[in-house]
Amino acid sequence: MDESAVLEIGRDAVIVMLKISAPVMLVSLTVGLLISLFQALTQIQEMTLTFVPKLIVVFISILLLGPFMLHTLVDFTEQMMNRMAAG
Repeated sequence: MDESAVLEIGRDAVIVMLKISAPVMLVSLTVGLLISLFQALTQIQEMTLTFVPKLIVVFISILLLGPFMLHTLVDFTEQMMNRMAAG
């Protein structure tokens, strides 16, 4: 395995990691921003107010995006196995 192949595998791994994590992170960021805006408007400064809704929304988004995430990871794994078999 030469240097360019290793760099390509590393690049593909980073892209797959971003594809898998970005949707959940964006949902969490959006919910956090909305809750922060709500807290600023109502002047409620409760620490658990940000934690519980984000936890619930992230859990639901993982449930909904799970098939996409699994499909992306399986495709990447198949590509790596085919590369190893090709030698």
